[in-house]
Amino acid sequence: MYRISELAELVAVSRTTLLYYEKLGLICGKRLSNGYRSYSDLDVQRLRLIQQLQRGGLTLKECQASMEAKVDRQLLLERLDQLDVEIAQKQKSRQLLAALLGEGQLTEWHESLDKVAPDAHLDWLLKQGFSEKCALRLKWLSKDMNQHTSYMADFNEVFAQLDRWGPGSESDTLHALANVPRKPLAILEIGCGQGIATTVLANHCSANITAVDNDEPSLIRLMARATEQGLADRISTVCACMMDMPFEAETFDLIWAEGSAYIMGVANALKQWRQLLVNDGVLVLSDLVWSTNTPSEDAFDFWHKEYPDMVTAQHRIDQAEAAGFEVLDSFALSEQAWANYYQPLQARINELKSEMRDSRVLTDLESEYDIYHRRLDEFDYQMFILKKG
Repeated sequence: MYRISELAELVAVSRTTLLYYEKLGLICGKRLSNGYRSYSDLDVQRLRLIQQLQRGGLTLKECQASMEAKVDRQLLLERLDQLDVEIAQKQKSRQLLAALLGEGQLTEWHESLDKVAPDAHLDWLLKQGFSEKCALRLKWLSKDMNQHTSYMADFNEVFAQLDRWGPGSESDTLHALANVPRKPLAILEIGCGQGIATTVLANHCSANITAVDNDEPSLIRLMARATEQGLADRISTVCACMMDMPFEAETFDLIWAEGSAYIMGVANALKQWRQLLVNDGVLVLSDLVWSTNTPSEDAFDFWHKEYPDMVTAQHRIDQAEAAGFEVLDSFALSEQAWANYYQPLQARINELKSEMRDSRVLTDLESEYDIYHRRLDEFDYQMFILKKG
């Protein structure tokens, strides 16, 4: 016979729990003449049976029912299914923790997080010690914090010799500039890269241009290009993140952003950059958009993964108007703009295939080129000329 304290110690449950079990009739203590409760070996065995059943996922109520009658087979099947789900979730949890420790890939995790919580994702990457530049490139390029360094080394190997990092052409830049209703005096170019659009603008207007990018080597190349063309006296560079630029409100009468607004999200760019414009100032930006509401499955799957915020041109126009802009013009970039990017890129990929055979960068770029090659007018780069209202 066991006193309640002895029973509690023997089966590793609290005195309160034992009293509750006794109230339910799961055990049956006897009151002794001295007032103490006493329990038998059968009570010990019943408690151990309950514990074993609970380890199988049964609730206390279900344990009691199975001790009083034949066990419900359907109930066990339901609990088994539930346990399989829990095990699968635990396995996913383990895989994620192992990957965060550097023992696996994080690409899908980064991609899914960027879809549901892009701003929190970026902030988390910064907290993990990535610079703002690296965090942004991780979000959009490597998509794996464990492989980021090696991925970017390969990426830079591919693009170091390429002038363009996205579709564009001089004629499209000039087409957009011609739709700016005022002669600009102070231009802010955001995401200027190596300065192809910068020098086109400088050659066709007399404005002073502030060119912003977070890649110092690109800015050095830009100034070399400007010096070669005798434009350096009207161009100044600022190495900064587009989300935290050191400029006062209402400083510029024209903001130019070809293919860069997606980095911070077009809706955020419209809101934040508007403040930097003078009244009636103009924002010119280009963005990848759907040109159909029913894209092919391959194209949708690819861009939903690479650019989850991709929408139609009309949706971007609606966003611009909601942000307080008047849409002056909007047009799709020319086929030459695409060729200016993809033809040199394809040549560079072919040049590096033998020495970078296992590079994920080449695999990613070839997938993108394949989607472009089969695009069938499903998507375009769209230029938007927007006046601050």
